[in-house]
Amino acid sequence: MASEKKFVFESLQDAETIRTFLQSLVDGFESGTINLSTNGDEIELHPEGLLNFTVKAKRKESGNKINIKIGWKDSDGDESPTVKTLNINT
Repeated sequence: MASEKKFVFESLQDAETIRTFLQSLVDGFESGTINLSTNGDEIELHPEGLLNFTVKAKRKESGNKINIKIGWKDSDGDESPTVKTLNINT
């Protein structure tokens, strides 16, 4: 049985810093290794095969939110991709 390791980072940042974090994630997906660390806490992930991708957005008077969730299993990757389209316009 594999042990569970969690990593959590939450902070208030400007849009440029968030863009830099997101670009680092893109770079990690390209290289196959994503290293996250803060204050002595660290996790290394190796995304490969088919990944589950979820985007949720909410706009309310009190604030806005975008949740991006990416998940995968460290397994044989026998699943077939789901053909759906996401458009992100800027």
